[in-house]
Amino acid sequence: MIRKLTGEDNGKVMDFLSDEPSINLFIIGDIEAFGYDTSFQELWGEFTEDGTLIAVFLRFHNSFIPYAKGSFSVHQFAEIMKLYSDRPVLSGKAAIVEQFERAAGLSLGRKQQTFFAECRTTDHLGSTDLLVEKAAISDVDRIIQLRSTIDEFVVNENAHEMLIQAMESGTGRTFYTEEDGTMTACASTAAENSMSAMVVGVCTHKNYRRKGHATAVMQKLFKDVLEEGRILCLFYDNPDAGRIYKRLGFKEIGMWTMYR
Repeated sequence: MIRKLTGEDNGKVMDFLSDEPSINLFIIGDIEAFGYDTSFQELWGEFTEDGTLIAVFLRFHNSFIPYAKGSFSVHQFAEIMKLYSDRPVLSGKAAIVEQFERAAGLSLGRKQQTFFAECRTTDHLGSTDLLVEKAAISDVDRIIQLRSTIDEFVVNENAHEMLIQAMESGTGRTFYTEEDGTMTACASTAAENSMSAMVVGVCTHKNYRRKGHATAVMQKLFKDVLEEGRILCLFYDNPDAGRIYKRLGFKEIGMWTMYR
C-alpha cells in the first residue's frame, strides 16, 4: 500500500531513513526544514500489510528522490511523478533510481552518475599553518566571484540568495583563505541536517593552486562539522579529487544517479 505521509509518521520515517543517513541527507534535511504539509513538498510511503514501512518517496517542487531497502513499487511511484511533471528531475542511490528506467511512459532526462562518499572521523584531517576564516554574509559576493572564475563550475543565478539563506538558516557554512585581500580558496556545506551535511563548492583561485589552500579550508570545514557529530558527504566524478578526499578520510559508499 502507498499513501501520503504526515507528521504522525515522522518517527517511523526517520527510523527508516537513519539506517543510511548519508544517502538520505536530502530527504532528512527537507523533512526537518519543511515538514509534510507544504505546496512544494510531499512525501509518500509504501507499507506492507502489517504496516512495515518499506519505501519513502519525496517530491520537492519537480524533483523526486526515492529510498527503499529492498523491492518496492517502482511503477506506482513513476505514476506519481507523471502527475507533476512531463520531465521530472529524479535522483538518488543508483541501485534504486535506475529501476525507474524501465517504467513505461516516464520521460527521464540526461543521466549523470557520480561517486558518493562519506567521512565520519577527523583522524586523517591533519593541520595547516594557513589562516582559515569562517565566512559571514558580508563575504558572499567574494565567494560567488571566486566560484565564477572556476571553469568547471556553473554558478546558479540564485547563488547569492541561496548562500545567504544557508548561512541564516544554519543549513550551510563556508570557510575560506585569503592573501592580500584576495579570497584564495573556499569550501562550503549545504543541506545540513541533524545527522549529516553535504560538501559543495570546493575551489581554489587559479593563481594560488598547489599551495595547500583548498586542503586547508577543507580541513577546517570538515573538522567543524564532524566535531558536531554530523557525517560529511560529497559527490565527485573526478579521480584526482577523489584521491584528495580519500586522504582526508572519505570512503566511497556507493553511486548517486541523477536524471535531469
